[in-house]
Amino acid sequence: MSALISPSSLNATRESMLREIRPSNMQTNGLDEPVRRSIKELLLPLFVQVGTSAHSLRADSVGFWRRGSDRYWLPRIIFRGTPCEEPTIRLAIFAGIHGDEPAGTLALIDFLQFMEENPFLGRACHLYIYPLCNPTGYEDGTRSSRSGYDLNRQFWQGSLEPEVALIERELMQHRFDGIIALHSDDTSEGLYGFARGATMTEHLLKPALAAAQAALPVNEASIIDGFHAVNGIIHTAYDGILSAPPGTRPAPFEIILESPHHAPMDAQRHACVLALTEIVREYRRMVAYGANL
Repeated sequence: MSALISPSSLNATRESMLREIRPSNMQTNGLDEPVRRSIKELLLPLFVQVGTSAHSLRADSVGFWRRGSDRYWLPRIIFRGTPCEEPTIRLAIFAGIHGDEPAGTLALIDFLQFMEENPFLGRACHLYIYPLCNPTGYEDGTRSSRSGYDLNRQFWQGSLEPEVALIERELMQHRFDGIIALHSDDTSEGLYGFARGATMTEHLLKPALAAAQAALPVNEASIIDGFHAVNGIIHTAYDGILSAPPGTRPAPFEIILESPHHAPMDAQRHACVLALTEIVREYRRMVAYGANL
């Protein structure tokens, strides 16, 4: 995999590239057999958006590492909304921590396009987007990374996995107001989420799930993924998941949004965008309300 996408790749228009990537990360080889898109093909629409952005988007790399003879990198897209008198909102959104869950990565293409087209919503927002946190797992079509680890069980446990170390460094350095992770669950028939961190988290996740129901139903089961759930919301989680550094004060809100893996890809993408925009909108309301107390 090449470390950088060449500038010549940005010559195509954003609209045509977005049409190429939809509705999923899978193509056929003429024999109706699925062929996984390369990392470059998957991420190119994001870099096209950066290349055509007037001012609000920039792209860089959090860091590099090697697996055998191959060199990999952790991409980061930063969205900076129009400055205003309102407090700055710093949010981190992660996708692709499990390599066989591309819906979140694809949804971020749509979400960033929406944020650019709706500057009023994005005012004073600093969004740090990590669209593919497990590139070797994506290439291999596996939940784990190529080293054999489920990266979402490795955080804050002294892991030597480079992907985990780079993300932990980002979380410590930027002290985000909120952390959102996008996942897909192949055992669920509907949307659900984990609400962790700050006490306000449930009050963000509840309207986000309600908004996302325009695309997909919410899982109303009392037990989801082995956890007690109420109206699609779970308050506990596995050890070692991607989260804020232990002891962070004030605690950020932490949301894990799960889409049903077997639902149509377009529906998963749309549901994630609806949920993300509602989280941004609702969190802004809460911040404004707190500032006026």
